[in-house]
Amino acid sequence: MKIDNVDVDSAVTHARQLLAAERDISPALKSALEMILLLVTVLLNRVTLNSKNSSKPPASDPNRKKGSRKKSDKPSGGQKSHVGTTLQKIEDPDEIEVISIDRRTLPNGQYTEDGFETRQVFDIDISRVVIEYQAQRLINENGQCFIAPFPDNVTKAVQYGNGIKAHIVYLSQYQLLPYNRIQEYLTDQLGMPISEGSIYNFNKQAYEKLAKFEAICKEKLVVSPCIHTDETGININGKRHWLHGTSNDKWTHFFPHAKRGTEAMNEINILPRYHGILCHDHWKPYYKYDCTHSLCNAHHLRELTRAWEQDKQSWALEMKRLLEKMNDAVNEAGGLLPHEEAEE
Repeated sequence: MKIDNVDVDSAVTHARQLLAAERDISPALKSALEMILLLVTVLLNRVTLNSKNSSKPPASDPNRKKGSRKKSDKPSGGQKSHVGTTLQKIEDPDEIEVISIDRRTLPNGQYTEDGFETRQVFDIDISRVVIEYQAQRLINENGQCFIAPFPDNVTKAVQYGNGIKAHIVYLSQYQLLPYNRIQEYLTDQLGMPISEGSIYNFNKQAYEKLAKFEAICKEKLVVSPCIHTDETGININGKRHWLHGTSNDKWTHFFPHAKRGTEAMNEINILPRYHGILCHDHWKPYYKYDCTHSLCNAHHLRELTRAWEQDKQSWALEMKRLLEKMNDAVNEAGGLLPHEEAEE
């Protein structure tokens, strides 16, 4: 390994050779120096760990460079088996503008209508829509006043509609925009001022309404043939918590908890009931659950990188390249190798 262009491995090896050749040194001092060299090696191994050769998150990398992803040798644009997103014409456009030919520009002659050629432009109209409900008032001969009932969800003189509430929750919880950015967007684009308290309340309402969905999501994951699980550190009110994620190709469940291990996993109550194939990063608490365990190749690649770069294990580089080649083959095949290739 190298640190600041210093070949630490060579330096430690040289020091050990000199120590082994030294004859006029006491056994106690020699043992102490050997222990120091061992500790130096262990500590340096830890110092050189990063997100590429261990399970450490990218955010912990010292002086990490943004946008430093290795340039791919694949051509630009959509790749083979990639589902494209090209716009397609629709049958019922919102507006139609007819473009007529200026007949003065045409050669002399008789012309008949032959239909139209069409082109469509997809755009967006960001605008505020205010619906005013006017409840009829009637007064009888005795002076009694009767008012038509408003819809159940219209309870105030002025309020936000469900559409804008859903939009705000989407911006906050999926796009992860801060509250003040959402406030600026609504004010600048829609002329609709809103408080942080209202944004918080909309998120809370969505959370409460999703209680049934969470239960359904858990049950879908419990009976799934294969699921993936992991956890990552998060900050809640200045304290360290863990965001536990469990997912398959269709369902994803997130749950924040103060604990990282089995106490949290048991409270979530997915893994204790799961008996399919569980893919994870070989963290010990996962092995407490009665299921088939599958280890994540993304973590294997990091460990193999470390074994090659720091320990000079040539087999690790070969295995890393093999896993990457297998992954490329599966992706190019659309996610599943043909039966005859899978058996090779």
